[in-house]
Amino acid sequence: MLRGYSYSGWMVAALAAAAVAASPGKLAAQTVKIGIINSYTGFVAEPADQAQKGMDLYVKEHEKDLPQGVKLEIVKRDDTSKPDVGKRVAQELITRNHVQLLAGIILSPVATAVAPLTAAAKVPLVICGAGAGVAIPRLSPYVARVTFTLWQEAYPMGKWAAQQGWKTAYTAVTDFIAGHDAEAGFSRSFTEADGKIIGADRFPPQNPDFTPFVQRIKNAKPQVAYVFVPAGEQATAMMKAISDLGLRQAGIEIAAPQDLLPDEDLPLMGEAPLGLITAGTYSVAAKRPANAAFLADWKAAYGDKSIPDFFSVDGWDGMAMIFDLIKATNGQFTADQAMAFFKNWKGPNSPRGPIEIDPQTRDIVQNIYIRRVEKVDGQLANIEISTIPMVKDPWKELNPQK
Repeated sequence: MLRGYSYSGWMVAALAAAAVAASPGKLAAQTVKIGIINSYTGFVAEPADQAQKGMDLYVKEHEKDLPQGVKLEIVKRDDTSKPDVGKRVAQELITRNHVQLLAGIILSPVATAVAPLTAAAKVPLVICGAGAGVAIPRLSPYVARVTFTLWQEAYPMGKWAAQQGWKTAYTAVTDFIAGHDAEAGFSRSFTEADGKIIGADRFPPQNPDFTPFVQRIKNAKPQVAYVFVPAGEQATAMMKAISDLGLRQAGIEIAAPQDLLPDEDLPLMGEAPLGLITAGTYSVAAKRPANAAFLADWKAAYGDKSIPDFFSVDGWDGMAMIFDLIKATNGQFTADQAMAFFKNWKGPNSPRGPIEIDPQTRDIVQNIYIRRVEKVDGQLANIEISTIPMVKDPWKELNPQK
């Protein structure tokens, strides 16, 4: 599927011509033109909004730090949560708007559709979402991901679940590439630790009714259910189904990646998440100076009631990497120079802790936190109870490129 994209001769020629026309290193004016592709509408509009707010906030706070005479021009396009639309708007940004960089993209199917275009046009893409599709950076040498992969969270969680003495598990995930990665990563490490997967379900990406799936989990009686749904409304709906059907009261533990319990949705979930364990990259409750500064900026920009989540920080960090490139090159760079910089980029002061790009894979290396939902000052919070330091993408470790 990842390789199932072809390009007509005219499109390749158009993209190549666009690359020559852009020629970032030869621009007379020091204006850096960035194309943002995001799901402003569609079923992942809520996490996309969080990522966009993170990107916008970084620009607002740090545009003054750009080299003298260097300006940004940001062109935003909506992929409507659909890969074909994402591919089309990427083509427009490259061939009509002549952007020097692409950034954003929440959905991995959209990133999968866009990535080959970046190779044809030699336009770098900084992924600020899209945590699935572990092989996406392999589709183009002009892709770097500054966010996470589902395998980074799912594989450690499978090990952690086995360490709790749980021997049987049931996986229930959304039926698209992110869910498939979450399912595969957890199942691989859980079974490697002599655990047994006794059932597996996949539900439709849009407008799912979770009740029959949760009932099947309850009937199967595993010791732990591993659940993935996209962050946002579906996460709240899944938690309601888990609560209404008394899954935990039936003695079934819940484990998940951070998408199930995004910080901004915890207030909507009642008491149901208390004690639940997730693996993730960020929590607003984290006691790090960089996080305290980020939260202060966020509240000042969006109000005291606005709560960021991991997508917000992903957008913030994606822009941080782009700004570091612009400052290092005075806004004058070629696509290959940009990728050479990205492959060796480090962000020691991210709100989520130290992060860096693996030069071999162009994917993120970062801490993975095991978090437990607890009450802090009367509010639910994802509390980091254990840290797995500087995790590379396990899938690429297990499947080295030949």
